[in-house]
Amino acid sequence: MVQFPKIIQGGMGVGVSNWRLANAVSRLGQLGVVSGTALDQLFVRRLADGDLGGHMRRGLEAFPFPEMARRIWQDYFVSGGKPSGAPYPTLPMHQRKDSPKLIELCMVSNFVEVFLAREGHKNPVGINFLEKVQLPHLPSIYGAMLAGVGYVLMGAGIPLHIPGVLDAYAMHQAADYKLTVTGAVPGQDTQMRLDPAEFAEGPLPTLSRPRFLAIVSSNTLATTMLRRASGRVDGLVIESPTAGGHNAPPRGKLQLNEAGEPVYGERDRVDIEGLRALGVPFWLAGGYGNAEKLREALEQGAAGIQVGTAFAFSEESGMRPDLKKRLMAQAKAGTGDVFTDPLASPTGFPFKVAQLEGTSSAFNIYQERKRVCDLGYLRDPYATEGGTIGYRCSAEPVANYLAKGGKIEDTVGRKCLCNALMSNIGHAQTRKDDVEEPPLVTVGDDLNTIATFLAPGRESYSAADVVKSLLSLVEVRDIAAEPVPAIEPVYAMEPILNIDSILATA
Repeated sequence: MVQFPKIIQGGMGVGVSNWRLANAVSRLGQLGVVSGTALDQLFVRRLADGDLGGHMRRGLEAFPFPEMARRIWQDYFVSGGKPSGAPYPTLPMHQRKDSPKLIELCMVSNFVEVFLAREGHKNPVGINFLEKVQLPHLPSIYGAMLAGVGYVLMGAGIPLHIPGVLDAYAMHQAADYKLTVTGAVPGQDTQMRLDPAEFAEGPLPTLSRPRFLAIVSSNTLATTMLRRASGRVDGLVIESPTAGGHNAPPRGKLQLNEAGEPVYGERDRVDIEGLRALGVPFWLAGGYGNAEKLREALEQGAAGIQVGTAFAFSEESGMRPDLKKRLMAQAKAGTGDVFTDPLASPTGFPFKVAQLEGTSSAFNIYQERKRVCDLGYLRDPYATEGGTIGYRCSAEPVANYLAKGGKIEDTVGRKCLCNALMSNIGHAQTRKDDVEEPPLVTVGDDLNTIATFLAPGRESYSAADVVKSLLSLVEVRDIAAEPVPAIEPVYAMEPILNIDSILATA
């Protein structure tokens, strides 16, 4: 019988739920989860900063396709790090048919993040993706599976096609994925496809099919996933609108309260008894970051809870220390303020924003930022008049968006989450005149509760402190590690050690 974790550490992108955090949580017998969002761009920025600590290199040395790993190191590693104030390299934005180079980068970056999260223990590790960010799905998932990822979690949409992708990749078979294209006409080709055999460099390692957990917000979506998914759904995470990041829109006509936030009503409440009747394990999320809520969830028949905000402020998370410190001070004073912004995200989903001076939560900072779209993870694929697929983002320059058939009203209040979330973790892009992209912090409504994890006289806390606190009111048995394939380095360190000489003669 499978013993599921009582605590899932939520996937927080970009890079907040990094490999360090996931490693720390999984070592404790709970489920550590890395964010898979924009890992290719994050990986390149880590290499451009000189690979502090040598962790990216260590992951590359374990990657089963050594020539691919060597190419990426050669292309992006900067010995000693890029000069201060110099911009990070810009990658091509994803399309339905990506270049082999971008596909390889997705594979490698996801492999490395999962490999490092799994390093030094034998407990499962998960990876979280957003259904809204479809374009990198196929190579990202395959890279994570090459590293032995134990769970794939996905929300921000209805990920019906993902279980079938996992089934195919477990057999090293080609996988297809239907891209959502606005305005697509019947018969238009919107399929994405990736055949692992086209990238292999010899015998392929044995892969285990990871468990798939769909993140949903209602009984209706839970039932839809179980009935219509392309393969097995192993469990559900039921996320309420108090959770950080993207929230599901309220059901029915959108209404706003006096503060301008979406109003959630009776139709948005989850029927726990109905969830139990579905017969699959489920975890409750959104405002469950304390021991009492874990005990309550277990008593209601849940397998456990998913917690994000508490872990986002732990010492191991990727959030910038200065942002942690300022928001922690607010939490200790009970003055932390989180706004559910119905406009900020280009996805059109409500998005939780911590109110903090110097970030894009401040109107003047938002106004001063020049609209730029150069990462493009939240672009919306659309059918052009010529029958091709174009890409637009409601946070890009307004004139560009309108030229692509977008509506002016869709641009109002939209914020560039891609660049802001990179800034949240200390990898802000530098623009002209040494202007850095401003951050925009997303957390759950329970921001002010994070101060409860601080021990007397302490200014910070660890992931272990969070886990210990959450489990304090429930009986915990030893977690038996699930069998996962060992991923061993396939070539010695020497090729990468000699990379500087390779570069010098290139």
